[in-house]
Amino acid sequence: MAAPFALEPFPGLLPTVEVPLLVLVGLTGVGKSTLAEALGLPRLPDRRALVDRYVLPRYGARPPIPREERFRLTRRFREEFPGGVAEVLARGYVAPAPLLLFDGLRGEKEVAFALERLPKALFVLLHAREATRLRRLLARQDAFDRVALSPEEAGRLHELAQGVLSPAELREALALAPAEEVLARLKIVAEEKRNYDPEGPLRLLRGHPRALLLDTEALDLEGEVRAVRAFLEARGF
Repeated sequence: MAAPFALEPFPGLLPTVEVPLLVLVGLTGVGKSTLAEALGLPRLPDRRALVDRYVLPRYGARPPIPREERFRLTRRFREEFPGGVAEVLARGYVAPAPLLLFDGLRGEKEVAFALERLPKALFVLLHAREATRLRRLLARQDAFDRVALSPEEAGRLHELAQGVLSPAELREALALAPAEEVLARLKIVAEEKRNYDPEGPLRLLRGHPRALLLDTEALDLEGEVRAVRAFLEARGF
């Protein structure tokens, strides 16, 4: 169950800026949710919940909506508030706790905002290649990952893959699922790459004393958990 979170100062809640946080950073399919579950820390409402509650209603939308429409509205939100979801998080109030986990932030501007405005936050950046993230999306079959497809889009598969997957990686993906399923998930991977440069957070967090980087292709889940716990222990948690 998620810890309380509000944008109003209710009794018993503290400003988020005053509470230690462990913030997971990464794009869809890097393994944030799996790691969050394995760590077993008290958790704030996740990114999806904050967008549903505070971003979509601003533009007259209610979930569920197609994934590409969420991208459009969150992009519009970032045009008004460059810190994106990090601005929602930093303006919030939460129940006091030794450490709360938040899943998660994306993109350079969100991470930069959080680094500056959340002084007690620690960051774990999870990263993986686009081909790996696509395979994981194909495997997990989450309804949230579905997008609307038009008949013309089947012909766009190879065009969409350019700059995202190599021809060999695309052939591998097509061997795992029907072309329409690959296209649906590939749209998510390509759109995220367009909206959130995956190299941006790496530039900000690599070598930062408040950050840990995890290559989720090189580490299994147990290795990730050990790395995070050692990182927290070294910082007094």
